[in-house]
Amino acid sequence: MPLEDSLPVIDDRRFEDLLTEVRQRIPRYAPEWRPVWNDLNDNDPGITMVQVFAWLADLLVYRMNKIPALGYVKFLQLIGIELRPAEPAHAEITFPLKSTHPLPFVIVPLGAQVSAESPTGGAPLVFETDRAIYALRASLASVQTFDGFGYLPVTQDNAEAVDPWEPFGPDPIDGAALLFGFDDSVPLPQAELTLMVWVDDASAGVARVSCDVPTGPAFAPARLRWEFWDGTVWQSLTTLKDDTNAFTRTGAVLLKLPPAGQMVPAAIGADAAPHAWIRARVERAQFERAPSLRAVRANTATATQAETLRDEVLGGSDGSRDQVLTLSRTPVLADSLALEVDEGSGFVGWQEVEDFFGAGPDDTVYVLNRTSGQVTFGDGENGHIPTANPDNSGGNIVARSYRVGGGAAGNVDATAVKTLVASLAGVDDNAVGNVFAAYGGGDEERLDEAKQRAPQSIRSRDRAVTSGDFEELAEAVPGIARAKALPLSHPDFPGVQVPGVVTLIVVPNGTGPSPLPSEGTLRTVCAALDAKRLLTTELYVIAPTYQTVQVAVDVLADDDADLAELQRQIATTLAGYFHPLTGGEDGTGWPFGGTIFYSRVYQRVFSVVGVTSISSLAITLDGDTKPTCTDVPIAVGALIAFAEPTLTVGYASDQEPA
Repeated sequence: MPLEDSLPVIDDRRFEDLLTEVRQRIPRYAPEWRPVWNDLNDNDPGITMVQVFAWLADLLVYRMNKIPALGYVKFLQLIGIELRPAEPAHAEITFPLKSTHPLPFVIVPLGAQVSAESPTGGAPLVFETDRAIYALRASLASVQTFDGFGYLPVTQDNAEAVDPWEPFGPDPIDGAALLFGFDDSVPLPQAELTLMVWVDDASAGVARVSCDVPTGPAFAPARLRWEFWDGTVWQSLTTLKDDTNAFTRTGAVLLKLPPAGQMVPAAIGADAAPHAWIRARVERAQFERAPSLRAVRANTATATQAETLRDEVLGGSDGSRDQVLTLSRTPVLADSLALEVDEGSGFVGWQEVEDFFGAGPDDTVYVLNRTSGQVTFGDGENGHIPTANPDNSGGNIVARSYRVGGGAAGNVDATAVKTLVASLAGVDDNAVGNVFAAYGGGDEERLDEAKQRAPQSIRSRDRAVTSGDFEELAEAVPGIARAKALPLSHPDFPGVQVPGVVTLIVVPNGTGPSPLPSEGTLRTVCAALDAKRLLTTELYVIAPTYQTVQVAVDVLADDDADLAELQRQIATTLAGYFHPLTGGEDGTGWPFGGTIFYSRVYQRVFSVVGVTSISSLAITLDGDTKPTCTDVPIAVGALIAFAEPTLTVGYASDQEPA
């Protein structure tokens, strides 16, 4: 039984209960007033006094019942559990330049701000770029694939970013290439070219991330060489960084362009127009699966839903122990606060720590509560007390910079992050935007969630050993709604027990009927669990597999029922029952690999108000209609994607014999 179910209720009476009880006791305890006090309605002055005292007693009872909950909160604090603050979303934002800009490139600085409308109608959500990039005036006018035999234009597919396309063909061989053609009125400048590459996760069958060697080198399954066309031959380009691992994962490619004029426009392949070309050529093809891409964009930078604040004066130290000062904005992003204290010799930076237990009396450290923004200093024994500065008594503690932001509201749709907060010279304001939806944002943890986490935290001690440990720790990652650990299961060997392997299925807190995690979300979960797993455990984090279920039902309704509304309610009820996050018998999501019991589906339909009887009900799984009155098992670890049901609704009276 959960501990919150065992919390004692000192008194469950409320205002109406107290008022009713006093009214019933008046004749018994005040019989001498019965001849004159026989009106116990609300208009009686005596009842008015009774109501006042009942209201006061109700307040006291409410306060007394808070005592057990307060004790539970203090226990959580005792074992070191605090509410996890909100986490920010991330997005990749493209910054196209105006074709009329006089310079061939501009620098989009670190921290450039782009906003999106809040889905909840509040203040706009601000995204800041995580690094500076060179944005070229040249446009990406043509994209072609070369499979070793012929060229195939994919410019339209790349621009739409809907259907995946294969950069090296269905069977990559040595010499296959992906070509990019750029257009500008002058030769491309010698600058850094940033190409953001989005990989189609479904190309591998199941999106997954291995947590085996996160700190070691990731060896690509093929060797690529980046080149440019000089008018006669292909010349090598300097690759500064390739996060894509040869187009096998989403990431950025940074290239050093040659001096201006060395790239000569030409008509190559299936494109008759002359462009300045660069290409990624396969030198050694050893792909296990042919890469498949969703989109490639130039002038694109990763951004975090956060806003940077600078030079905020928190106040002055008075030399007392355990001083607490508060930042003006919250929640604060992790490791973003730069705090300085002037003790008389100028401002000096202090260091943030989780607690003061390991701090000495001279350690200039502080503790930050990211949710409330409270900055706590030491007591002189554990942590140094900031010395009061008479020359700056009210402002010798300053937050030089910190970042605020976070929440699930930051997971905005594609093209939503499009408004420049401050104009950037040369950037086309009307073309800025995110190609794909933002991801990774999570709301602050609720108290009920912390209560559920407490027993697991004590049991696992932040270590992933059992299946329950993996699931609990994964669900603690912001943005993850559910998780299922499959021990002895390897994604490459389904149905075979592989010792030492754990496959973890994670379902994000999405809004669609079949939420799927992005590659960034999978890597976030992998990073969170890697330090907590056993050294000998091989861990894979994967997206859920959905099996399509459709229900065909023939229903007879009451004579006064609205058939259209009844049909809508049945469809809504069934969709909610099979939903991966809110479905199931207990409303916490359809169980992983849970069998579809025919009788329970029947009960769900029959529970809809207005349904008189059910003539027939059939369940179809992945196109296979199952026999009537038969339970339907689904694959191990799978969830359900509920398709639009086939409903036939009629009045029961129309079926009765004349």
